[in-house]
Amino acid sequence: MKIVVVGGSGLIGTKVVALLRERGHEVIAASPKSGVNTVTGEGLADALSGAQVVVDLANSPSFEDKAVLDFFETSGRNLFAAEAAAGVAYHVALSVVGTNRLSGSGYFRGKIAQETLIRASGIPYTIVHSTQFLEFLGGIAQSGTEGDTVRLSHASVQPIASDDVALAVADYTLGAPLNATVEIAGPERWPLSELIQRYLTLTHDPRKVVTDPHARYFGVELKDDTLVPGDNPRLGSITFDEWLSGSRAAA
Repeated sequence: MKIVVVGGSGLIGTKVVALLRERGHEVIAASPKSGVNTVTGEGLADALSGAQVVVDLANSPSFEDKAVLDFFETSGRNLFAAEAAAGVAYHVALSVVGTNRLSGSGYFRGKIAQETLIRASGIPYTIVHSTQFLEFLGGIAQSGTEGDTVRLSHASVQPIASDDVALAVADYTLGAPLNATVEIAGPERWPLSELIQRYLTLTHDPRKVVTDPHARYFGVELKDDTLVPGDNPRLGSITFDEWLSGSRAAA
């Protein structure tokens, strides 16, 4: 089966491409680096020719509100036009747990627009909602940094390792379209401020976390359930400590 992975050179994309190839499929890792650009449309028709499945893992190169919205709307329209022309039978997309609860953020308004296009496309689909990647803990810490302190909410998070994300995406890609949203998450639930403090301590970062219930998460004030999945998500197997140990070994 021919599968096109849009964003195939990114953190999740490279892992998904490898997993699908290991399972015997013809996989195209599509990205601007390989001459496939979903915003301009460059290379799309050639890449999708003969493809049965498209996996969309692309992300906006800018996090400015208008740029994010423009990226997801333009990319989505171009991609679905190309998929319809090529006769693609299944579309898989990676999005974020709590997207609809985070509409106060310009980034997540872009993700909402992306998901709206998916549901309206007429192409069978599965949307995979993932919790935050463990690999992004440093970025979360940086987002709340004020001098030597990190101001963060105590709201719950259930972060997941990128290896577990890629495995889930690969499994859903090779399954039947669900025409629905599924949720994936890590095996452990933490208060966000406590997890980031543990991460900083174990990585010998001197910054200290200050718990603030009104601290904003990329522009949005969190409730305790904003970032966590509902009932019966697919759970990854890699714990925070296992992930951190593996990251150090890789480094």
